[in-house]
Amino acid sequence: QVQLVESGGGLVQAGGSLRLSCAASGGTFSTYGMGWFRQAPGEEREVVAGINWSSASRYYADSMKGRFTISRDNAKNTLYLQMDNVKSDDTAVYYCAAARSGGPITTTVRVDYWGQGTQVTVSS
Repeated sequence: QVQLVESGGGLVQAGGSLRLSCAASGGTFSTYGMGWFRQAPGEEREVVAGINWSSASRYYADSMKGRFTISRDNAKNTLYLQMDNVKSDDTAVYYCAAARSGGPITTTVRVDYWGQGTQVTVSS
């Protein structure tokens, strides 16, 4: 059973930066497609970014392009999300996700494993 544990969330001022991490265990991380999702109160969970097993292919939701960067370190079984120039609309619980297929995750339908989430709050 794959376990995903997010860390790095917290309170950040608008315009600031934050880096989220997701540590994976119990599976073959280097073969999984990975992604980050977020869910604000009262809203549906939405994709933030996805990355394929080799980092050769990355996907970003339109509102995150140019501000967020997804990356992975297969040697450390860790997924990252660098968040720059954050806005109040970025306030949400951020979830790490894994898919046994190796392509970048772009929808919740493809997710096989979820992390428990980490809260990001952006103050204006």
